[in-house]
Amino acid sequence: MLSRKTKYGIKALTFLARRETNAPVSIAVIATSEHIPQKFLESILLTLKNAKLLESKKGKGGGYSLMRTPQFINISEVYRILEGPIAMVPCVSLNFYKPCDDCPDEKACSVHKLMIQARDKTLEIFDKTTLADLIS
Repeated sequence: MLSRKTKYGIKALTFLARRETNAPVSIAVIATSEHIPQKFLESILLTLKNAKLLESKKGKGGGYSLMRTPQFINISEVYRILEGPIAMVPCVSLNFYKPCDDCPDEKACSVHKLMIQARDKTLEIFDKTTLADLIS
């Protein structure tokens, strides 16, 4: 399931991507426009800034803006920054692999096989989709 954090992060990024200029936008404007609680949005935008997807400017006329053009920000990157692993179980994660405590043999596990397929299809969609795709 997609967390609110990731959902709101994608909504905020697409809001910024839709703008005709890359001028900074205040948190309040994004929060109001996208119906996101402002305090929660502050935390999300800070995470995206620390991951070098956003830059910020302080003071009057300040706010957040994209560091890259929308066609160079894919959803798999955003998802991993905000959500963590794309895989539904840790034993099939490409970047956060961890064996399951209750599974003695991954190769024989039917859940493992199913989750690899789910991961691969999800990853294929997220890798091929950019912010530019979401706003077109």
